[in-house]
Amino acid sequence: MSIVIASFDESDQAAIDAAYAVSGAAKAVDLPDFPHAREAFEATLRHPMPGRSQHLALATLDGTPAGYLELRMSVLENLDNAGVELLVHPARRRRGVGRALHEYAVQVLRGQGRKRLIGPTVGPLPDGPDRPDNGSGFAAAMGAKPALPEVRRRLEIPTLDHPALDALLADARGRAAGYRTVGWQGATPAEYLDDIAYLDSRLLEDAPIGDLTMEPDKVDAERVRGVDRVLAVRGRRAYHQGVLHVASGRLVAWTMIDVHRATSWHAFQQITIVDPAHRGRRLGLLCKIENLRYVLAHEPQLRVIDTFNAASNSYMIAVNEQMGFRPVDAWMEWQLDF
Repeated sequence: MSIVIASFDESDQAAIDAAYAVSGAAKAVDLPDFPHAREAFEATLRHPMPGRSQHLALATLDGTPAGYLELRMSVLENLDNAGVELLVHPARRRRGVGRALHEYAVQVLRGQGRKRLIGPTVGPLPDGPDRPDNGSGFAAAMGAKPALPEVRRRLEIPTLDHPALDALLADARGRAAGYRTVGWQGATPAEYLDDIAYLDSRLLEDAPIGDLTMEPDKVDAERVRGVDRVLAVRGRRAYHQGVLHVASGRLVAWTMIDVHRATSWHAFQQITIVDPAHRGRRLGLLCKIENLRYVLAHEPQLRVIDTFNAASNSYMIAVNEQMGFRPVDAWMEWQLDF
């Protein structure tokens, strides 16, 4: 039995095809309800986010593609860290492929001066669908520590309770005197760039990160523009809703949902954040419901929206569950210091 690992880049179509085949087979078993369009997979590899570098590798077992590794590194902050996605084809698991890829990843990162590896695994919830839980066993065997429990929740659009949403929205508007919502699709309007940069920079200060060793991103207006450009070239249609504080003219809350053009039945609810000075006024709920309605008006094929929350993020979980999001599966962010 021979395991060979070779790096590749975004110009190597044959390696990308093999990586997509491995990734698709793994996710069909581990996450069968997740979208996995080839266009989205390739676009993510070809167009990294601003301030990020990547290292890609393919493992073969006796000449057959068996494993795929993606390492993601910030070059602006968190310079000791790397994010990881490590997938092994279900038909070739338990043959040392995952361990070989892990050892390769650590070697690569040590060579770059990195000291820490962070990556997720998925498992079942007590009342949720079946999920293989082999990822957590593998992470523990490699010496990683569980650092941040999370839960994925899903909103089923056909079962939305619109009268309940109307009532929640009316209550939120009643508590938000002096504020108004503004929505946009795609590129952030110039007048909001600095406010979005400030809010995005606050995310890791405000959201629970458990035992993860991470510093907040240092986001500026140019980086916001760069993220907008990358989302567009990746084929993701991004819908934003902000809350404007009328007296100051500042955007003090923001949320975003994105839909890939290849899988218009599915969306991700991304960031939702409220400036601490303006909390307690239902602004998070206000912008999330307004943005949901905004998306539905433009995406008639949309059927489900997925979102992830730290298990300890009780405020955002309460907001999401009021809107109709329900738990699907359990996730864990693991950290390995080496």
